[in-house]
Amino acid sequence: MITLLLNHEPYDGSDITYNALRLAKSLHKNGEEVNIFLMNDAVDLARSICVKPEIYDFDLHDTIKKLYERGVNVRACGTCNARCGLYKNTPYFSDEISSTMDQLTEWVIQSKQVLTF
Repeated sequence: MITLLLNHEPYDGSDITYNALRLAKSLHKNGEEVNIFLMNDAVDLARSICVKPEIYDFDLHDTIKKLYERGVNVRACGTCNARCGLYKNTPYFSDEISSTMDQLTEWVIQSKQVLTF
């Protein structure tokens, strides 16, 4: 099990989130169990209202949603939903996405690697 912890706003002018999702996709494709936990401004990634700006080549929200549908474990901090991101208090694309620090703690303890982006 590998856990990726994302903290950055999805469309912040860098490729940090894009590269994290590319890694998650590749790890999953190669048979790894992958967890993605969204914290801070990264929680916007799990919100359907988060739309790709025209200057970006890739739809990061669509990418994480597809990873979730393919079996990657995706959770987003419930506390951060109300406190962080451009779209505070906007629901996540699935009710199952909202999570807690206890879930992240469990994943960290069980993971062979934890990577932060």
